[in-house]
Amino acid sequence: MMRTPSRRPISCLLAAAAAATLQSGCTQMTSTALNSEGVRLYQAGDYRGSLEKFDKAIAADPKEATSYYNMAAALHKNGKLYNRPDDLQRAERLYNQCLDYDGDHADCYRGLAVLLTETNRQDAAFRLLEGWAGRSPQNPDARIELARLLEETRNYPQATTKLVEALSIDPQNARALTALGRLREMAGDSAQALANYQRSLSVNRFQPEVAARVAALQAAGAGAPAIMAAPPATRTVERWNGAVRY
Repeated sequence: MMRTPSRRPISCLLAAAAAATLQSGCTQMTSTALNSEGVRLYQAGDYRGSLEKFDKAIAADPKEATSYYNMAAALHKNGKLYNRPDDLQRAERLYNQCLDYDGDHADCYRGLAVLLTETNRQDAAFRLLEGWAGRSPQNPDARIELARLLEETRNYPQATTKLVEALSIDPQNARALTALGRLREMAGDSAQALANYQRSLSVNRFQPEVAARVAALQAAGAGAPAIMAAPPATRTVERWNGAVRY
């Protein structure tokens, strides 16, 4: 004769699962709070104080990628300010740990690429970002970060190509539109730069630097019909001044 299984073990399992979920939620909240406090200290220039908070955030939730990134960024800054190679080495390890837990963490890729470049390993920075782009073919951020590095090495045509690729993946990507506008402006194509900046602002209007460039280009006559344009001797397009970043 078959016996009906006791419900008590199931209840115990459900209670245990609920407790585990609650514990996980509390752990995440603790990690988030510690990261927020660490970021506040970092922005105030207290890099050592921020490190303590980020270290505790990692202890609270060892699988949260952002905690590793935050701590790496603080060590990176501290290492540069005080010429501490050990801090830079720790930062590099932490950036890599961040990517172990989140293979598409754009800020982490950027931070690590910058560190590699600053320590005379530009080739490694390119391999890092190209590898990311290869592993994440539908991620526009990988192309945008490659474009940043290409621009910094003055390879403007390839930087433009990567941004066009990013926009083919996500036509409404504000960062890619801003970056493309920047490159167009550097090349002297003010009308196209203005169009890119305006599209970027239509996606994300909270970009004061981009809004300032739009105003400057419009004041200089960029995008105006030819019959409305003032003679070159009295009106010239304001040159790009490096203010817009992405």
